[in-house]
Amino acid sequence: MSDFPKNSKGMVAKISTGKDLYGTLAYNQTKVEEGHAKILDANLLPYPEDGHFRMGETMEAFTAWLPSHFRTEKPVIHISLNPHPDDVLTDGQLAAIGREYMEKLGYGNQPFLIFKHTDIDRHHIHIVSLRVDSGGRKISDRFEHRRSKEITGQLELKYGLHPAEGQKKAEEWKLRPVDAARGDIRRQIADTVKPLLKLYRFQSMGEFRALLSLYNIGMEEVWGEAGGRAYHGIVYTALDADGNKVATPIKSARLGRMAGAEGLQRRMEWSASRIRADGCRERLRPPLADALRKAGDEVDFRRRLAAMNMDLVLRRNESGRIYGVTFIDHTSRTVLNGSRLGKEFSANVLEARFNPQSEPVCKVQPHVATPEPETGTDGKVLGGLLSVIEPETGAVPRYPRLHKPDKKKRRRRYGRQD
Repeated sequence: MSDFPKNSKGMVAKISTGKDLYGTLAYNQTKVEEGHAKILDANLLPYPEDGHFRMGETMEAFTAWLPSHFRTEKPVIHISLNPHPDDVLTDGQLAAIGREYMEKLGYGNQPFLIFKHTDIDRHHIHIVSLRVDSGGRKISDRFEHRRSKEITGQLELKYGLHPAEGQKKAEEWKLRPVDAARGDIRRQIADTVKPLLKLYRFQSMGEFRALLSLYNIGMEEVWGEAGGRAYHGIVYTALDADGNKVATPIKSARLGRMAGAEGLQRRMEWSASRIRADGCRERLRPPLADALRKAGDEVDFRRRLAAMNMDLVLRRNESGRIYGVTFIDHTSRTVLNGSRLGKEFSANVLEARFNPQSEPVCKVQPHVATPEPETGTDGKVLGGLLSVIEPETGAVPRYPRLHKPDKKKRRRRYGRQD
């Protein structure tokens, strides 16, 4: 397996599959014998007392895992993980990265060896394993390369490594707020919505709406019926700095399937699984709690969040009371309602903290439905990395929800029915 060029950025993974287990092991063992590699870790393989693996014994250990019959033509997998040249990692860190990568890729219960190669300035690791389990079943390679990129991105965040070039697309796309004065509204919205859908993770329409608001884009859901069939549509529109619509809404169909209701639903489901897997919420809670504890007021809290590469979107009702909170972490590119992070980041807590003179919310409101943070309408969007405007009270909600039309009640007919 050839190594990666020295000028490639961030952690890069290369996955190769084949039939020749002996040849794959021999390639790495030769590097060890030449003094350009060493074994860092082994999973489900007998570790020799002297720390030196021998080809014969290693082949026997691997072969013992292979069943007598299996259908996979290429049962061997050979992976190379290359961190950024400026990332100086200990052997223990490299071994941990290799093990976590394999576990997340689905090989945690498979035998594998992790080799560290030092034959080039950029130290990296090679991993050899089997793509067939002891029952003859192939380890799933569904979306393998996509999952691999997600895993390396997670490892970069966890270990503080340089991000891969592909993860800098936000800068390459040069995302900026929509400006009606520049014209071609549809192109501006498309050039912003599409990258955001590929880059960011969100679990509700409200969270996606909060993210779009940073770029002067509004999003509304539309329900209706056409040709006797119910439909659920999405429309996007340009907003001014105050959140007012300044252009004709654009149907999602003009932006592509990803921007439609079904595409957003799939993205939300995928995001939920990834957020659960990488522990993003757990990592964000401590620094957020510290920033909130030290903040003197709302403006100071926003400044502290900006220093952490985060944005805060607050939704306020007509009286200025906060009823929705959304945090946007631009490092992990994750959007989270305050309620997902914990009660200490809820709308009521931030309302009491930043507007202590306001009256407490009545818990029982029989005639007025209190909007929930995750799906409620968006009020005026305030501040953040893209705004230095002080919050205004009495702001009209930014994105009024479009409710489903009430079904017509069938009139009851009396008397004889022929």
